[in-house]
Amino acid sequence: MKIVLDTHIFLWLITDNDRLSDKSKHAFTNPDNELFFSIASFWEICIKVSIGKLKLSKNWDKIIKDELMVNSVKLLPISTEHCLQITQLPLHHRDPFDRIIISQAIIEQMHIMTINSYFSQYEVNTVW
Repeated sequence: MKIVLDTHIFLWLITDNDRLSDKSKHAFTNPDNELFFSIASFWEICIKVSIGKLKLSKNWDKIIKDELMVNSVKLLPISTEHCLQITQLPLHHRDPFDRIIISQAIIEQMHIMTINSYFSQYEVNTVW
């Protein structure tokens, strides 16, 4: 199964946060799954760190890059197709980062690992 990780899920995974469900942990460690981290999530983290909304360790960018490599998580770029898909999404939610991740999942036929219940209002499969 191809899974794109929502931003908070990736941060929880690399910090071994206890809010992560057993199902998510299993999906993350299952070698049959192909895991992706959207560049939109990295962008979201950068914005939140820059405005002080998210506090991470000093070398957070290197840690994220190392964790992607160690855990075989592929970086998912944003394509024009992904952007155009946003125009087809209903306005259940207005968060631009979530909307691009949802669009990526639709175009790439991926599941999304997230705790956000409103994702189920879109035509995507979620893992939690």
